[in-house]
Amino acid sequence: MEKTDAADNAAAANPPRCSVVVVNFNGGELLLESLAGIRGSTLPVEVILVDNASADGSAAKAQATHPWIQLIQNTNNPGFAVAANQGLRAASGDYLLLLNPDCILQPDTLEKILGVLRSYPRVGMVGCRILNPDGSEQRGCRRNLPTLGSGLRKAAGVQDDQAGVDLHQQPLPDQPRLVEAISGAFMLTRRTALEEVGLLDEQYFMHCEDLDWCRRFQDCDWKILFVPQVEVIHHQGACSKATPIRVSWYKHRGMVRYFRKYLAAESGTFASAVVIVGIYARFLLLVMASGIRKLAGRA
Repeated sequence: MEKTDAADNAAAANPPRCSVVVVNFNGGELLLESLAGIRGSTLPVEVILVDNASADGSAAKAQATHPWIQLIQNTNNPGFAVAANQGLRAASGDYLLLLNPDCILQPDTLEKILGVLRSYPRVGMVGCRILNPDGSEQRGCRRNLPTLGSGLRKAAGVQDDQAGVDLHQQPLPDQPRLVEAISGAFMLTRRTALEEVGLLDEQYFMHCEDLDWCRRFQDCDWKILFVPQVEVIHHQGACSKATPIRVSWYKHRGMVRYFRKYLAAESGTFASAVVIVGIYARFLLLVMASGIRKLAGRA
């Protein structure tokens, strides 16, 4: 019997404990590789692929080569948060994983991380060590929630690995550790926690909705766990490299929404104005730098 037949029989005998939601936008061949990694999982899974009107044919190819997926096809691109919520509503598992289409699982990824999660009943969300293709730890897979101080430093372009948001430069713990936030590339939640916390905030188009979600989990007294022993590869930016300025705009707009939603009230009018103006100024500087690099390249 082929491996795929065995997996089908196992899934039929045991309803999926874990649902994997993948939001796709022009994921190309990496989407197919990601789905193949999910398919090879040692645990039976349900897979919901939500496609945001991809123009590269990746959704159709995924459905043709992986007919076991459930495809939700959007006629436009409503953004990551909206699409992720579509997938989460359609999912039936006790555990739900939001996975980027350029993120590659190992066969035992889900089995290992769910095994750890069973020992932490008040953990509502868990993430793993996310690696760049070169094997280095990716920025953002373990981090702090933004504060007024980190917002001001971000607006000013100051990097502070000890007091900032990202923790990837700090020593890697040898055991699972509670953190304030994890990366949206790999976010596994308990259904019981999700039902209490609610879905993603759809006012974010892309970027910062993961930080917002982490904040809301903790506000509902659900902990967030980082598991360094479980690793996945993330080809970061593969789906957005064709439109970097547009992506950067949504990222900065997400920063402003997060700040206004959680930090502005305690910051005061002047500090809030400095942060918000600084965030948009940072975006403009990045756009200008990008334009200068393009002109220099043509010279």
